[in-house]
Formats: sequence, structure tokens, C-alpha cells
Amino acid sequence: AAPVWQVSCTSRRGPSSGSPEMARFSTHVEPTGALAITRHYVREIVYGANDGIITTFAVVAGVAGGSLPLPVVLICGAANLVADGLSMAVGNYLSIRAHESVLEPQGLPEEEASPVRHGLATFAAFVAAGALPLLPYVVADLPGDPFAWATAVTLLALFVVGALRSVVANVRWWSAGLEMLALGGVVALVAYASGAIVAGLLRG
Repeated sequence: AAPVWQVSCTSRRGPSSGSPEMARFSTHVEPTGALAITRHYVREIVYGANDGIITTFAVVAGVAGGSLPLPVVLICGAANLVADGLSMAVGNYLSIRAHESVLEPQGLPEEEASPVRHGLATFAAFVAAGALPLLPYVVADLPGDPFAWATAVTLLALFVVGALRSVVANVRWWSAGLEMLALGGVVALVAYASGAIVAGLLRG
């Protein structure tokens, strides 16, 4: 189904005179259908998922690099999912509100009428993707090193999330996937190296 265009006009009364202020139009697009909704929130999905994967893996990599016990991985990872996810959601909500507050005194149309939904989309993407690097540490009887599995899952998730942009955007799936994989891989490597260096300094 095609998105529903909502062009509305509202008027408010001035703080002292009681006279109505200049009406403000809205160019907000209310999406309908799975594809339209995904396109509308693609920024939050990509941003939240990428940050969720990277920051959670950074915790896992830092703990692994520091040779800390398994419970530390789970505690720090879970705390990161909730705290950082909420922080990103609130940050996105406030940034949209701030943007709209700048547009209004200039007499420019409202661009986004539902900042709360964008914040929730960021949080959902962050938690869903950010939980992936922790899965190898909670799956029982998984053969091999959990950190090796976490690394593989993280790299695969980065590529898949990047490649999925091709569904809603005019990009090559493999190019978008490799771009996100490369950037995320650099961050993951830095996180692991940082944990190993700090652990080495403490032991020394």
C-alpha cells in the first residue's frame, strides 16, 4: 500500500495577546505496509542495529581480551543492552524534537510528528541486534571457544544488516554489507586490543 501523506495545519494562540499564531503545516508521511514502514525507519534500524552489535561485541571483546570470567561477559553485556539502548533511543527522540524546535520558529513545515516511535525503533533494533554477540555465551554445549563464535556471529550480523539496506534503498547488497562489515570489524578489533592492552598493563 502507498504511504499516506498527511499535510496538516494547526494554529495556536499567542502567550499574551490570545491571538492565534501563524498556522504550521506538516509534511510528515505516515507509512502503511511493511516496505513503507521499513523505509521510514531505516535510519533507526541501521543505526540502532549497527551500534547494538558493535557496542555489545566491544564489551565481549574487551572482557575476552582481558581474560575475565564468563559471568562478567553476561553481566556487562546485558547492562550495555539496556543502558546504551535506552540512551540511544532517548538521544534520537531528543534530536528529532530539537530539529523540529528549530524548524518551527523559521516557519518551516513539521517533518516528523512521531519522535517517540523513532526512539522506540532505535531501541528495538539496538537490543535485537546487540543480543547476537551474547548468544554463544548462553547456548549450552556449544563446541569450541565462545569468543570465536561471538566474533563469527558479529561479523555475519554486520554484513547481513548492511546488505539488507538493498531491500529498501538503491544500493548493491554486497557493497552495503561489506561497508558495514569493514567499519564494524575495525571497531571490534580496537575493542579487543584495548582490553588486551589494559589487562596486560594491570598484570604487569
